[in-house]
Amino acid sequence: MGMPPVFVLGGKTVNRKRAYTNINFSLLKYAGDIAMLKAFHKILLIALLQLSFIVSTHATDTNKNAILASDISNITNPVPQVYSSGQPNKEQLKLMKELGVKHIINLRPTAEQHWDEQAFVESMGMSYYNIPVEGAEDINLDNAGKLEMLLAKHSGESILVHCASGNRVGALVALNEGDEHKDIEAAIATGKQWGLTRLEPVVREKLETSKD
Repeated sequence: MGMPPVFVLGGKTVNRKRAYTNINFSLLKYAGDIAMLKAFHKILLIALLQLSFIVSTHATDTNKNAILASDISNITNPVPQVYSSGQPNKEQLKLMKELGVKHIINLRPTAEQHWDEQAFVESMGMSYYNIPVEGAEDINLDNAGKLEMLLAKHSGESILVHCASGNRVGALVALNEGDEHKDIEAAIATGKQWGLTRLEPVVREKLETSKD
């Protein structure tokens, strides 16, 4: 025996087929509203992520410009988030901290400095590393590898690498570049972007020797 085509609900006679149709329509409408909400939520999320990226990029560019406009000698930005320079003083290191630099790598031996840079840097919450490069004998693949490892370890974070002028920084980078890619001229060009100057003949000699 089939179900009657009508039923009584709240004292009213209701057509069963029409009621089912209305229920199905309501469910479809509800499902459509949920789909719209999900789509809107997705669009809103994408828009927020894009805005966040734009704000972050703007802040990064602003900091980069401020860092490069500082009075630190020979400061340059050879690769994103990494700066090479001569010796910064305490006020300049404070500024680097304010502008988001997180790591300081110093290639000067302690005998060259008359103040405790490590203690000062670490007192501000930045990390500090020292790879002492005193003379031409310290322009070697061991020290170049140490620098490369530190840069890779903190990839994506702001780093300042310095010596007295930037020359030793560029020398280690050029040495590592030349050893890895076996192109001396390209290595020297890269080193100059990092500050290489007077140590160019030393780097060339070491790279030529390593080819033999």
